Amino acid sequence: MEDTFGDDDFFSDGDGEPITAQKVLQTLEEAWLNEKFCPDLLPSQADYVECMMEQIQQMEENVNKLKKNDFRVEVHHMELARIRYTITSYLRSRLEKIEKNTAYILEQEALRGPENSYLSEGELIFARDFLALQENHCKQLVLQHVPPPFQDFMPTQQSLVPNLRSHVFLRAKKDVDGVVIEGDRDSRDEEVDLEENSQHIMQYKPIANFVKDGTIQLI
Repeated sequence: MEDTFGDDDFFSDGDGEPITAQKVLQTLEEAWLNEKFCPDLLPSQADYVECMMEQIQQMEENVNKLKKNDFRVEVHHMELARIRYTITSYLRSRLEKIEKNTAYILEQEALRGPENSYLSEGELIFARDFLALQENHCKQLVLQHVPPPFQDFMPTQQSLVPNLRSHVFLRAKKDVDGVVIEGDRDSRDEEVDLEENSQHIMQYKPIANFVKDGTIQLI
């Protein structure tokens, strides 16, 4: 890995601070695992995806300069394939959630506003187009054949929502104090502390904000 990225491979993060290509890849790998195991849609890491795609192009140019019998060529090709898989799987996981919970995700996105958007520009366009296609399909297939009083009903408005009470495996990247586990009818709320590097299984809802701010990693 050390030879895959050059020492001068730097990008700027959202705050304009320099960040290495290796750190970009690490951030993307963590985002991929979080997105894969999280029941809800997480904030987009589109900037990091774009940075890594630029890095892949640069890496391919560097590999093409090597001699064909150089053993590093195969190593770099394997690493490039791994990075492409990570990015593709990450984006696919997000699209699957958007397709499954389109109306809900767009509703939440409207409440957050553009400055706190969870969707990339491309994902937002896709979600709106996908919802419009669903509604148009429903009208043509069903609603135009039912009595007028029922034609205003739109099944897509009865949107599916992610199950935030589903259980996830997690690792605390630092100490986390005061995680409140909601009780049920027969038990009270419980407050727990998570030690750094400790691993747990619990409902996603109580630790959602810690996943989003990077304090907790889903595994």
